[in-house]
Amino acid sequence: MSTASTRLTKLLAPDELEAALRQIGATRYHNLHPFHKRLHGGKLTRGQVQAWALNRYYYQSRIPAKDASLVARLPTAELRREWRRRLIDHDGDGINPGGVERWLKLAEGVGLGRDYVASTDGLLPATRFAVDAYVHFVRDRSILEAVASSLTELFSPNIIAERVSGMLAGYNWITAETLAYFTPRLTQAPQDSTFALNYVKAHARTVEEQQQVLEALIFKCGVLWSQLDALYLAYVEPGMIPPGAFVPER
Repeated sequence: MSTASTRLTKLLAPDELEAALRQIGATRYHNLHPFHKRLHGGKLTRGQVQAWALNRYYYQSRIPAKDASLVARLPTAELRREWRRRLIDHDGDGINPGGVERWLKLAEGVGLGRDYVASTDGLLPATRFAVDAYVHFVRDRSILEAVASSLTELFSPNIIAERVSGMLAGYNWITAETLAYFTPRLTQAPQDSTFALNYVKAHARTVEEQQQVLEALIFKCGVLWSQLDALYLAYVEPGMIPPGAFVPER
């Protein structure tokens, strides 16, 4: 397999497929993006961190929608129960808050108004476009491709640890309570990714299916990367904030 094109020429053994997926993460995951390097290195202004929190909220808030669309298509109760747990993780259970609520707390912690963030009025157009494309991908593609697109969670525990330590060290106005969103994800993400990885390895039985799995993960990495491209262009360099998008206070 060519790392550059990820074009398969033969059927991979399950462990070889896993290695190919992990190689995609090693070269395409958004921890490598210059915006994240600045975020984790304490090199962003308060307004730039606010722009990240506001735009990332839209991604967090739409994850339950894409998961619900997949639950509706899953063929067995066992699979539906497994994926339904993700809905609870993000939406909460009515008593315990989920990830979407915790992200709103994060946004408040960096100085944004809760109602403003939840309205998505200040969203970058590219953020909305990228996130909606991901929701539509999961809704419209095969179950195998939809599951494979979630495999960016294989790589998230490392970026979470880097993000929390870096932001606490780099911004004296951010507290551990502000970043409490990430604590449950350190256990939820590995649980989710282990199930999804095992599913993909068991169900991608042809070269074509394995190719679809690799391309689904590449697509998802692109969704995450493009969101940071938009943030960098609007709020770092050259600073082209689109009409209607959030403008940090000077």
